[in-house]
Amino acid sequence: MNLQKITKIGCITLGVLGIIFLFLVFGTGDDTIKMSAASGNFGVITPIILLSQLILFIAVIVTLTFSLRGLAKDKAKMKSALTSFGLFLVVIVIAFVLSSGVETPMRDGKVLSAIGSRLVGTGIRVFYILVIVAVGLMIFSGGKKFIKK
Repeated sequence: MNLQKITKIGCITLGVLGIIFLFLVFGTGDDTIKMSAASGNFGVITPIILLSQLILFIAVIVTLTFSLRGLAKDKAKMKSALTSFGLFLVVIVIAFVLSSGVETPMRDGKVLSAIGSRLVGTGIRVFYILVIVAVGLMIFSGGKKFIKK
């Protein structure tokens, strides 16, 4: 059997399982599911959630496998990917250094630790830095094209 047949059989199997689980959920009804969930019984919903997690896991593994395989075959792509990854790590380190952490009480009565607060600040700063870089690159490339014309 070749890979295409195996993939088709796997997709059909997962699709049929999904349809069966969906009909189980529809057949049970909203009120019954809500009553069962209130008592801690998630038996009707659990199979469809597990199936979706399995499909997500398969998709991530296949994507990573083929991406890394493609990178390993081409040295120029590998160098470019490692350079991009290194620059991303530099942005994260810069954002972490610029962030400060303070213990923060939360609504549910728990306390967010200083390191947790610093990591949240780091994530926000990484987002801002990447947005600024993206906008700057768009303006630069647009200006460059405008000047050439």
